[in-house]
Amino acid sequence: MQTLKIGTRGSPLALAQAHETQARLMETHGMPAEAFEVVVISTSGDRIQDRPLSEAGGKGLFTKEIEEALLAGTIDIAVHSSKDMPTVLPDGLELSAFLPREDARDAFIGKAAKRIIDLPHGAKVGSSSLRRQALIRRMRPDLDVVMFRGNVQTRLRKLEEGVAEGTILAHAGLKRLGLGHVVTDLMPLDAFPPAPGQGAIGIETRIGDREVEKMLEAIHDVPTGQALACERAFLAALDGSCRTPIAGYATVAGGKLVFAGLIISPDGTQSHEVKAEGLALDAADIGTDAARMVRVKAGETFFDGWV
Repeated sequence: MQTLKIGTRGSPLALAQAHETQARLMETHGMPAEAFEVVVISTSGDRIQDRPLSEAGGKGLFTKEIEEALLAGTIDIAVHSSKDMPTVLPDGLELSAFLPREDARDAFIGKAAKRIIDLPHGAKVGSSSLRRQALIRRMRPDLDVVMFRGNVQTRLRKLEEGVAEGTILAHAGLKRLGLGHVVTDLMPLDAFPPAPGQGAIGIETRIGDREVEKMLEAIHDVPTGQALACERAFLAALDGSCRTPIAGYATVAGGKLVFAGLIISPDGTQSHEVKAEGLALDAADIGTDAARMVRVKAGETFFDGWV
């Protein structure tokens, strides 16, 4: 292979993640920068800015065109934010590596107050995430949650322009962009659990491309992969494409995995939590079992109400 082509979206965060992947491969394999080419691909999710993605087609809008390029051989690997990845991948593709996970917590950036709990009554908080919107409403039912689409820089600019008094973004993304200083508060994992996959960079490849797989094995972080296997199994068993906000976070230490999951109504008034643990080698089974438990706890009508 003369040049490894890395496919990515064109946002500053996506490019930072692609270059982090490149840097790890260069360091691990002693490869020069000239051995790589970062290929920017515009996705439907980037182009649709006038409505929530849940109404336009869901998570796949951030990956469809990149995956088409991967299948066509235009690129050799695709670098994604794992939380943007659908649980069902196109035939012939697989998630073959994960980089070490960054902080999975959400970060609050406030203008009228440093903490969301201290915002004035009725203040506007911007977010495009169904999960974040629901958790904000659960925490502060009086707040006015407004739609915030666009990349990190666009959302921060909207905040400066006064479109809202605060917003919530992934801490991992802000750190990767060198913007950790804008954070005014970090949301606790128990009260404000993250999206499955949040903070983890996933690398997608063609199944059977052994040359590429061998290269990626050296930079794959096993505990992150196990945590993501659990979280993605939880999401898949709950049909993560539905309109029910879902959160899930797994940690791995000493071969043991601990998972906490949550489903919540979009208005934040109803929620059900589940906790599970076991051997990290059984990560996917733990996630699937946790989904079954929370389905029983909530009842099937809970999911029917928000579709």
